[in-house]
Amino acid sequence: MQIFTILFWKDRLKASGIHLGVSLAIALLAGALVFGLWYPYPYREISSGRELFLILMAVDVILGPLITLAVFNRAKPWRELQRDLIMVAAIQLSALGYGLWTVFVARPVHMVFEYDRFRVVHAIDIPPDLLTKAPLGLDLMPILGPTVLSLRPFRDGKENMDATLAALEGLSLSARPDLWQPYASAKVEILIAAKPVAALKTRFASQAAAIDAVIAGTGRSPDALVYVPMVGRKSFWTVFLDPVTAEVLAFMPLDSF
Repeated sequence: MQIFTILFWKDRLKASGIHLGVSLAIALLAGALVFGLWYPYPYREISSGRELFLILMAVDVILGPLITLAVFNRAKPWRELQRDLIMVAAIQLSALGYGLWTVFVARPVHMVFEYDRFRVVHAIDIPPDLLTKAPLGLDLMPILGPTVLSLRPFRDGKENMDATLAALEGLSLSARPDLWQPYASAKVEILIAAKPVAALKTRFASQAAAIDAVIAGTGRSPDALVYVPMVGRKSFWTVFLDPVTAEVLAFMPLDSF
């Protein structure tokens, strides 16, 4: 009886271990998709993509092997065991598909210059009915990583008032496709809003070393950089720009408002 019990659990643990290995391999492939395309740095942190993905994958990777551990039994007829394993795989793949879909619809699609700041916009934030009002030529809902856009000036006071009221109700200006325009169209306004990085080091003396590390990563001197604050999903960041072209060069998790 003891030998039978040992073999019984040995088979189950072996099957569960194999299932765990397969699940981890699939999770790695899913991670490459999520962090390589949908949430590239720094959006995996700005948009909480890493936390969301890890929660979903932890549940999925643990769920399948545990069910296999519970149902695997060589004493069962082969057809019954095969049916059980197919059901386990179907449950796990369904959970994986739902998890990836949740991550996909919450993905960041644009970083938008919103008159005096940047704001990260996510696919779920954008009203579908406004997509038809976006300018031609823009990639409205990119799946290969966020693009950089800006907001056009308001046409008149009424449009300004309507957009402001909608923002108070929860629809941010940056999530309105009817206000989008190419990033370069607002270069002058972006550079007017930007501030010297040297001033940033003065304001945040305790963060000087971290700021210097970001500057070093750009290969520029502090005098050759400016910055603009950015609003993320749950935190504030700082975007470092070229002072002539307004090209985005680096990001830092620092509230510079």
